[in-house]
Amino acid sequence: MAKQTKKQQVRAKLDSEKLYTVDEALATLREHKSKFDETVEVAMNLGVDPRHADQMVRGMVSLPSGTGKDVRVAVFARGDNADKALAAGADKVGAEDLMEDMQNGNLNYDRVIATPDMMGVVGRLGKVLGPKGLMPNPKLGTVTPNVEQAVKDAKAGQVEFRVEKLGIIHSGIGKLSFKDADLKANFKALTEAVVKAKPSGAKGKYVRKVTLTSSMGPGLKLDLTEVEGA
Repeated sequence: MAKQTKKQQVRAKLDSEKLYTVDEALATLREHKSKFDETVEVAMNLGVDPRHADQMVRGMVSLPSGTGKDVRVAVFARGDNADKALAAGADKVGAEDLMEDMQNGNLNYDRVIATPDMMGVVGRLGKVLGPKGLMPNPKLGTVTPNVEQAVKDAKAGQVEFRVEKLGIIHSGIGKLSFKDADLKANFKALTEAVVKAKPSGAKGKYVRKVTLTSSMGPGLKLDLTEVEGA
């Protein structure tokens, strides 16, 4: 049997059945932090089966304290809209040239935004952007005539959440270096958005388990009373 590291030995002593408050969980994650600035992540186990269209959970939420991450944004736009997107901080703006660039494998972006008139061009990238969750979508506000605001929102800490095959939503809510108040504000914004996005087809208990963790830290189960509406 492999010998456990000191960190593994300390984690092994944690009560796996304990239900933490957000404050307790953050304090525990800080006790186990690594040398780099880890991302704090939330995992929400939901009572849905995303294979059914009426049980899909997906949306956007603006984290009030930001993400602590440099979000790379590509925008499909022409003319004045292209100029506005660049002025708002977009990393790459274009039309057919941007499409060709992405077809060649240049997909180092966290968000892709498009004006409605550009969807004929963007549509050719379905097989490229779709699997990466980057396809612009009007329901998520990433197909919009107001690309300036969409870019600003993305850069300011707007994140997308989407339930995975097993009914789980994973999302980062900031860095471990953030103040507790900032992480708690982001946690509240995310969980409220997920609860609000409860689909019509969800049966029984919607929010079944919530876990808080960091990039290298332990997964800590939260008391569901910490999630409003759960």
